[in-house]
Amino acid sequence: MRPLEDLRIIAIEQYGAGPWGSVHLADLGAEVIKIEDPRFGGDVGRYVPPYGEDEDSLFFEAFNRNKRSLSLDLSTPGGRRVFEDLVKVSDAVYSNLRGDVPAKMGITYDDLKHLNPAIVCCSLTGFGMTGPRQKEPGYDYVLQGLAGWMDLTGEPGGPPAKSGLSLVDYSGGFVAAIALLSGLHAAKRDGVGMDCDVSLYDTAISLLNYPAAWHLNEGFTPTRTAHSAHPSLVPFQAFEAADGWLIIGCAKEKFWTRLLDVIDHPEWGDDPRFRTFADRRVHKDALIPMLEEVLSKRTVEDWLTDLYASGIPCAPINDVEQALKDEHTIARGLIVKTEHPRFGTISQVASPVRVGTEVPAYRRAPLRNEDMAYVLSEITSYDEPTIAGLARDGAFGDQHGHTPDSPAYEVQGAAR
Repeated sequence: MRPLEDLRIIAIEQYGAGPWGSVHLADLGAEVIKIEDPRFGGDVGRYVPPYGEDEDSLFFEAFNRNKRSLSLDLSTPGGRRVFEDLVKVSDAVYSNLRGDVPAKMGITYDDLKHLNPAIVCCSLTGFGMTGPRQKEPGYDYVLQGLAGWMDLTGEPGGPPAKSGLSLVDYSGGFVAAIALLSGLHAAKRDGVGMDCDVSLYDTAISLLNYPAAWHLNEGFTPTRTAHSAHPSLVPFQAFEAADGWLIIGCAKEKFWTRLLDVIDHPEWGDDPRFRTFADRRVHKDALIPMLEEVLSKRTVEDWLTDLYASGIPCAPINDVEQALKDEHTIARGLIVKTEHPRFGTISQVASPVRVGTEVPAYRRAPLRNEDMAYVLSEITSYDEPTIAGLARDGAFGDQHGHTPDSPAYEVQGAAR
């Protein structure tokens, strides 16, 4: 069995942050059942351009492989009945909604514990289920600005800059997955479930980490650094060679000594300005131009050959294509393939979560409501008349008359 094969998770999720957290659980074997609102065409991620058509998009595929899909209108009595019957036979309810919405929808632990005392309700929201910003929508871009990230990103003197990736969304998804697994462990031990109140805001603030500790305790004010330099370790930054850029990081004194030999300037080690980490930080405005002058004389490949041979932390600054084609990417099995009825063979990156030696199996993301028969017949054990009655009462919505223009509720974490 795969590590999480005995877990069933009901996922009321859309877009990026929520599906990103649960896709790793699905890759590890958990049965993740996506509840998609038929009134609005299901997960809005199905319609994210540019690479998509109808209800299929490569964006959706990247976040939803190995999951199942059920179209269910939770605003109807029938839809609520199906949801509650699923809660009875599941381990967790996982969502990414606005902070006040889980309580309004009745998907918190207090709302569901009478159905399943061990149910774990993990809510990944923008700002948490408490606090003055509880009702505000939270998106990666907003959080990067609010949490101080954009003020720290970019070159000195330039405008605030967002990270090239949706790192608040992705980090929030990972945090939610950790919280959910922790809750499930406790529920299995104690027989009692709980709420897991995870937010993108908390995640973004927590990732300020040691600069926050420096500021809170010593009044340190973080600032941008030229060429993405480390705030305290010198040299540790991007350098321009004759034909491109590379990263060199002297995170230990031994790497500094080795670098001096590689660049053929061992005498700099005797300069009192550069002897220690602290000395080099104080005198970085003198040291960095000296290094830049030397490193500009040779190509990236030439420098990397010598740097690798000396065991100095270094790397070329790749573009995305180069990163995906890197021999280490291939050797680690980080490109996986699935088969899709519209797109054919789809290549995408694998989950970095590795448990044991078994290679995960990958299945394409589900078509909307693809797993209705399985869920209703095998999990809830409804007979055909019951299913037909629920359908007549609108539990599954109009399967063909949806419009994807508006989300069913304020989803948190729209990865872009």
